Amino acid sequence: MRSPAKRLYAIARQLTGSAISVALTLLGLIFVTFAVGRLIPIDPVVAAIGEKAPQAAYDRMYKELGLDRPVYEQFIAYVGKVVHGNFGNSVFTGRPVLQDLASVFPATLELATIGILIGVLVGVPLGVVAAANKGRWQDQAIRVLSLSGYSVPVFWLGIVLLLVFYGRLEWVAGPGRIDVAYDGLVEEWSGILTIDALRAGDMDVFRNALSHMILPATLLGLFSLAYIARMTRSFMLTQLNQEYITLARAKGATEHSVVWRHALKNARVQIITVCFLSYGFLLEGAVLTETVFSWPGLGLYMTNALFNADLNAVIGGTILIGAVFILLNALADVVYRFADPRTA
Repeated sequence: MRSPAKRLYAIARQLTGSAISVALTLLGLIFVTFAVGRLIPIDPVVAAIGEKAPQAAYDRMYKELGLDRPVYEQFIAYVGKVVHGNFGNSVFTGRPVLQDLASVFPATLELATIGILIGVLVGVPLGVVAAANKGRWQDQAIRVLSLSGYSVPVFWLGIVLLLVFYGRLEWVAGPGRIDVAYDGLVEEWSGILTIDALRAGDMDVFRNALSHMILPATLLGLFSLAYIARMTRSFMLTQLNQEYITLARAKGATEHSVVWRHALKNARVQIITVCFLSYGFLLEGAVLTETVFSWPGLGLYMTNALFNADLNAVIGGTILIGAVFILLNALADVVYRFADPRTA
């Protein structure tokens, strides 16, 4: 058993290695987006000034974009711009891409956070119960639920939820993030409407924003739940077949203690990783969900950018998505090192 000082030193050394790994991975991501931007059959000059611009304007913009310089100089300049958050201007909105991303990402963050909370708080216990009752009706029911989460088309289920709970029953608000009557009543502080409304003490805006969020967040939560429950079941079955579980049962440990105390404790590192990855998938922008519910988040923004051949917006959004995944992986690594001292 290592002393606390040695353990902290080991963690600090591993965190330093993780930081270097994150930096190199981000550099690789930047290189890939740079290469893709040069390979896509879209002229960045034409995208910036239009097809009918005179040749003189074309030549001037060509030089301003640095396309007349060697490729390695273009890449160095590109890295410098990305590091400073300069992705250029969006052709579709006419604003800096960074400004657009800063305005749409909080909406996706709000939606994905509620979705992953549903997925973790429901999916993990379901996965544990399914593993503990392998082959029984509980296991079969949970497996059917997980399979449904994978199989049912997002677009179709979203429309059905809108028709039933908004159109027919009128239990929740419909598409969009907030009703027009409440738009702009709360000062934007974090970009997350529910938090901004609570900070301002405006419960009417909070309730309206929450009502709009229920259906899309539940839909994301269902698909996240299905993945997390399935993976948790798999991890738990592996642990329940280990020799230490047999020994615990032989010593008279209750089944509840065996499952929830011993097996779940040893499966937690893998479960933490899966939860973080699932959160990353939600944060990357649930394109179909945001499209169905007209949710002004990253997914809808990227969809519009692709349809309008907005190269700057596409590359900026891609880098943001990649950075989110990389940072979440690094954070998961940190969390499970503290959760399980054996990994430090």
